[in-house]
Amino acid sequence: MKISNKIMLLFSVLTVSIIFLMSFFVYYLANRYSFGDFYKRLEIRAYLTANAAFPPVGTDTLAYNYIRDRQLDKLPSEKEYIIPVEYAAGRIAVPKQLDLPRSFYEEVVRQGRENYRNGERFYAGVLYQHEARKVIVVVSAVNEYRGQYMDELRKILFICFIIAAALIIGAGLIFSHYILRPVHNIMDQVKNISSSNLHLRVEVNDGEDEIGELAATFNNMLDRLETAFETQNNFVSNASHELGTPLTAIIGEADLALRGERDPESYKAAISNMLREAERLNHITRSLLQLAQTGFEGKKQYFDIVRTDELLFSVKKMADRITPGNLVEIDYSLFPEEEEKMAVMGNFQLLELAISNIVNNAVKYSSNQPVSLALAATDTKNIIIIKDMGIGIPERDLPYIFSPFFRASNTDKFKGYGIGLPLTNNIIRMHKGEIIVNSRMNEGTEIQVVLPSANAIKKLG
Repeated sequence: MKISNKIMLLFSVLTVSIIFLMSFFVYYLANRYSFGDFYKRLEIRAYLTANAAFPPVGTDTLAYNYIRDRQLDKLPSEKEYIIPVEYAAGRIAVPKQLDLPRSFYEEVVRQGRENYRNGERFYAGVLYQHEARKVIVVVSAVNEYRGQYMDELRKILFICFIIAAALIIGAGLIFSHYILRPVHNIMDQVKNISSSNLHLRVEVNDGEDEIGELAATFNNMLDRLETAFETQNNFVSNASHELGTPLTAIIGEADLALRGERDPESYKAAISNMLREAERLNHITRSLLQLAQTGFEGKKQYFDIVRTDELLFSVKKMADRITPGNLVEIDYSLFPEEEEKMAVMGNFQLLELAISNIVNNAVKYSSNQPVSLALAATDTKNIIIIKDMGIGIPERDLPYIFSPFFRASNTDKFKGYGIGLPLTNNIIRMHKGEIIVNSRMNEGTEIQVVLPSANAIKKLG
């Protein structure tokens, strides 16, 4: 069932149910009122009958009879009874033609009035005192008005209910269509978006409602998809280029060497060129393999407690082996006093590779100027800070530095493949961390690697 039909059905059922309950309540109250009104009319007739039979001193009995018979409508099947009350005998002379319980008379004597119903015949009794004499006046009649009144009321309520139900269902259809119209518009727009026109976006209305949030969410998703498609296309084209260049060089050198007899030095030079290009190809393929393996969210990696201070010392030793004479220095000023804070859950080799990539880039792109390697720690996270005084990263290139094979526009003079930072980013994400980059052109770059501490992970676990 469509959502619009569900909304219409729910709206209609709820509203019709409320109207039905209100109609039932009105019918119930009208029924109760008809009883009370008829009893009131019976009591008036009873008092007039009593005053006509026993007029007060100074009044004319003809006046009461005239009012009772001419001014007031005679009730259907009306009957009147006057019953004397004999206190001396301690009893009430109950007439045989009245099938009323003795408690009715006793209640009239006690309270001065009482009502009783037997089927459709209603009784009203009042206590009337004339001089020293007390009598009970009982007037009974059949309540034909109630049946007619309630029949008419039922017809009116039923007609109103049918009309209201029809109007509610129609209003529900219009209401559901109006509410879901923006959703239909979004659906129509999304249907027109494919891989060939991912630049299109869903129109966002000005209102700050759920529909606007839905459209904004779709646009955010399309932004990510467009970026992913562009990254994939760039990755394929760059990977093809990076892999194709050394292969072309190897094939060219081999073809040239095999064209004719040459001296040993020429063969040695050709083989050296092929070896250099093969090593380059091997480095690229190994880097791509590492980059692919870190895309499995660490499911196949063994995690243990890693001391971040020891990690920094290991990274410093690796930097010394790769670039002898580097100016990488460990800044101890931010080290925490509590050793237990300097611990994270992770894979030591992967974290060493990630931090080493950043440090090696800092050394390379600063032309071996001083590089600071610092560590700060709190109860919930460890922060590794790598700061250099190099060429910096252009602001327009910052959003793409973690894309495979991407290289900043000011790195033409430096050798590289654009795989180190994407690999580092995958490793840090695998460890539930983040990388924060702050850079200024020709002033240097500061990179912060934030990792959740081992104690914080244990508390959450």
